[in-house]
Amino acid sequence: MTTTVLPRVTYLNVRTTVASWLLTKDHKRIGILYLLVVSFAFLLGGIFAAGVRIELTTPEGDFVSADTYNRLFTMHGVAMVFFVLIPAVPAILGNFAMPLMIGARDVAFPKINLLSWYVFVIGFLFTLAAMLFGGVDTGWTFYTPYSSQASNSNVLLTGIGVFIAGFSSILTGLNFMVTIHRMRAPGMTWFRLPLFVWALYATSLVQILGTPVIAITVLMLALERALGFGIFDPRLGGDPVLFQHLFWFYSHPAVYIMILPPMGVISEVLACFSRKSIFGYSFVAFSSLAIAVFGFLVWAHHLFVAGISPYSAMVFSFLSFAVAIPSAVKTFNWAATLYRGAIWWRAPMIWVFGFIGLFLVGGLTGLFLASLGLDVHLHDTYFVVAHFHYIMVGGAIMGYFAGLHYWWPKITGRMYSNGLGTLAAMLVFVGFNLTFFPQFILGYLGMPRRYHAYPEEFQVLNVLSSAGASLLGIGYTLIACYLLYSLWKGEEAGANPWGATGLEWKTQSPPLPENFAQTPIVREGAYEYAKRETKVA
Repeated sequence: MTTTVLPRVTYLNVRTTVASWLLTKDHKRIGILYLLVVSFAFLLGGIFAAGVRIELTTPEGDFVSADTYNRLFTMHGVAMVFFVLIPAVPAILGNFAMPLMIGARDVAFPKINLLSWYVFVIGFLFTLAAMLFGGVDTGWTFYTPYSSQASNSNVLLTGIGVFIAGFSSILTGLNFMVTIHRMRAPGMTWFRLPLFVWALYATSLVQILGTPVIAITVLMLALERALGFGIFDPRLGGDPVLFQHLFWFYSHPAVYIMILPPMGVISEVLACFSRKSIFGYSFVAFSSLAIAVFGFLVWAHHLFVAGISPYSAMVFSFLSFAVAIPSAVKTFNWAATLYRGAIWWRAPMIWVFGFIGLFLVGGLTGLFLASLGLDVHLHDTYFVVAHFHYIMVGGAIMGYFAGLHYWWPKITGRMYSNGLGTLAAMLVFVGFNLTFFPQFILGYLGMPRRYHAYPEEFQVLNVLSSAGASLLGIGYTLIACYLLYSLWKGEEAGANPWGATGLEWKTQSPPLPENFAQTPIVREGAYEYAKRETKVA
């Protein structure tokens, strides 16, 4: 008599119809749905970036016209900022991991969680339609009065897409805050929370308080463009600097929506692969909240050359230097955690080191731009482009991939090739530096951003940037290949392949539909690794 072995029930196989996915209220499946849409937006943004780099390989504007070039860099920025960088870690990794990490069965409002994904998709479809039917050429910042009056591109359609997607961000932030407050497992006190959860909480504050500002700003832009209201256009009695104040009041805190969750990821991965508790846990936790609060106080450092009062510029310059302090707290505490740790050199840890190296360069060069005199020289040059990408791509995307490689065995129940994961991290790190470090030099030498033609003496540095972008493309493609391959051919991961201590590793991989067979009871902090424990085999 033969015994039939029934497959384990997981969140992936409990129901397998398309309708079961599109109507799911399971936070883990919703995280996967976000992963699909964000990955497609990432591909689009990469294609637009490739067009920009091909154009800049030669000094003459001989690949595309100036107008097409404007549309390429605008669509790259819109796709990457609003549909990749902002949702990537909170909506994908946060949705999947956060309820597991606090011992909850789901988020507080599962239906609202699904609604947030549909709202995000609708916003993305509006923006995608704008891209397909001619694109938009205002830059991702939509500066007026060009965007409100002069541009003949699809500003309104793009604005509607960004406006709608903002509500997805608000709903996600609301859901996360209520979940963290009300659904923690017994014994999961605030100071036993994983630092990733602290980072998501701080991010949710910014999402809820800041996103309505950009929504109303885009709405006013639409009213001026469609109905001729005189809000921002000086010919109609408006003030274009008002638009910059409103836009950056959201968009600078949005930088922390993009970077705070990856910082939380880094704390999780660093603790696991150095086999140590995070040094100065409470300082790292409160630094996330400090960054979120300071983020609302520094927006006008984008306006130093826009005609604001020199006295207010001095205040914002001081605050911009001050916001570096909580970021430095995190960086120094990560370094202290590594000290005398039993470091395990696996792919997620390689991504962590890449993050730290690139984020340091990005953060330090931000101080250059916070300096009033130096900003006059560097404003609107490629120095700003390089700084922004070192923070956003070098920081946020490296942190996202560190988290994706860390939780991939939990998400899929399969292991990927560690060698290929390490190779991809190194390719991305080298390719990124080759792409953007020359742009610091270009900017300091005076090359303005958003120009499709430039003096011949800048060609060598631009060719280096384009070569680095090719290497970046290879690295990102490699990631997609080995992660997809692992779905069919990867070794089974087991419940806890990394020997981590978080609650998400106490359940099977992939997790049960309800996360845990019974509600866990927490009796210790998130990082209680044995002292000087050796790495897991």
